[in-house]
Amino acid sequence: LFIGVQNCHIVLQLLPAPPVEPEAEYERSGRRGTLRGTLKENHTILRLGISACLLGENVRYDGGHKLDRFIVHTLGQYVEWIPVCPETETGMPIPREALHLVGDPESPRLVTIHTKRDYTGQMRAWAQKRLNELSAMGLHGFVFKSKSPSCGLYRVPIHTEAGIPIGFGSGIFAREVMRRFPLLPLEEGRYLHDIPRCGNFIERVLAYRYSPSRQAENPR
Repeated sequence: LFIGVQNCHIVLQLLPAPPVEPEAEYERSGRRGTLRGTLKENHTILRLGISACLLGENVRYDGGHKLDRFIVHTLGQYVEWIPVCPETETGMPIPREALHLVGDPESPRLVTIHTKRDYTGQMRAWAQKRLNELSAMGLHGFVFKSKSPSCGLYRVPIHTEAGIPIGFGSGIFAREVMRRFPLLPLEEGRYLHDIPRCGNFIERVLAYRYSPSRQAENPR
């Protein structure tokens, strides 16, 4: 199946054969490239967690979404998405006051920008229960919304109490996922539009999917 996305062609070949080592092939010519991944085991769909707003769910602080059509319409043909919105699932309303990360970059707090309400403890307590549920579902990877103070994986701004940026880190929920599932393949949605990086993520997901070592942290 050939799919054109931002001057890249992705080839995903579904094979019903028994699991073998995953493979990927890249052919670069200017801005064009190809990726061939193999999704096997009788067309079994991979199961990935995802920030719900990337699927078009209206769960953001402003009541909107961040629908990613490539994720939904292209990867969605091969993936069972398990949507998660940490902020609404932990009890925050829609719409709601925007949050940001504050304090120590090694252990930041999740705080509303204007009223300074601290949701860190509430988020972490909810995350432990939610991660137990996700573990039982047998995830093979997770795709996060970038720059989110709860879900951002890379370079989420961290501020002083006065709101001055002092560094970067990961969102509170993303940190909990990394702590609970250190081997789980993770990526931000925006990077799946970069064909080599998307290919690398798919390779990691397939390797994790068929790796005996994942049973220790994700038993299904």
